Amino acid sequence: MKTRAMGPGGPQVSCIGIGAMSFTDFYGPTTRENSFAVLDAAVEAGVSHIDTSNVYGMGGSEETIGAWLSANPGGRDHFHIATKGGITKDAEGRRCYDNSLEHLEAELEGSLRRMGLDCVDLYYVHRREHERPIEEVTEALASLVAKGKCRAIGFSEIAPSSLRRAHAVHPVAAVQSEYSLATRAPELGLVQTCEDLGTTLVAFSPTGRSLLTDSPIAPGRVPEVAFLAANPRFQQPELGYNLAATDRFRALAAEMGVPAAGLAMAWLLARSGSTIPIPGTRSVEHFRELLAGAEMTLGADDMARIEAVLSVGWCHGDRYTAAQWVGPERYC
Repeated sequence: MKTRAMGPGGPQVSCIGIGAMSFTDFYGPTTRENSFAVLDAAVEAGVSHIDTSNVYGMGGSEETIGAWLSANPGGRDHFHIATKGGITKDAEGRRCYDNSLEHLEAELEGSLRRMGLDCVDLYYVHRREHERPIEEVTEALASLVAKGKCRAIGFSEIAPSSLRRAHAVHPVAAVQSEYSLATRAPELGLVQTCEDLGTTLVAFSPTGRSLLTDSPIAPGRVPEVAFLAANPRFQQPELGYNLAATDRFRALAAEMGVPAAGLAMAWLLARSGSTIPIPGTRSVEHFRELLAGAEMTLGADDMARIEAVLSVGWCHGDRYTAAQWVGPERYC
């Protein structure tokens, strides 16, 4: 498995990681056995980065990782483990954000307990609390590094300008953002800023929530997945347009003799040396399709063929609803 640095001067990790939201029922029912099988396959393939959060399955994803680590004592030495904090609820039970040191440290301690760890390799702020200066938040994260509770810090869904402000206070190892052939906004500043600072761009939903695979979600299944049932890209008629557009991508992948999901990974890896995609899956078979992308080296002609079938702006519908856009920073 090819590797890339996680942050400026950071450790080498696999060029493709695991997005551990899939260790919960977010996209459909799964089992701990399924997740264990994916982790076992990751070790076999040399995949070393796991990316989770305290809110995935209300701690369930972290508990699954902790149970696997408990059953596989050598596993901690293999995996570079990242988690997140900062999302909470107000007195009325509504989603909100708290980036105070007190909250972030308490949430991190809970994550460490669930995973059976003394320290995580990377701790992100999951969503920025906009009323709190990012410099103050970065200082809070830096104090957690000083206390030995995490080795590096990151942010999820922040703007390039915020990244520069944070990085001026303490090195930011990673910024997590949705990035794929379907979502290319990071190319309008975030990719370039990460490359400039040495920050790793950790790309979530790199297969466009199944659109860029050989088995995209069937329209009849969309209502069964709460997130997709409200997502603009998965509503009709947009979903029909998106499936028709990605049929061209699937045909190209077949012509090239590779899984569509693997080609989606290879495209991301070729776009920038600072990017590490973290696809999620409940299936070992699909996991291997994704990892095929790490074995590919796309040339200029290959990239041009991909762009010809899925040019910038092809995707129909916004990536979030208005409510889901509360928290992520828009910058273009």
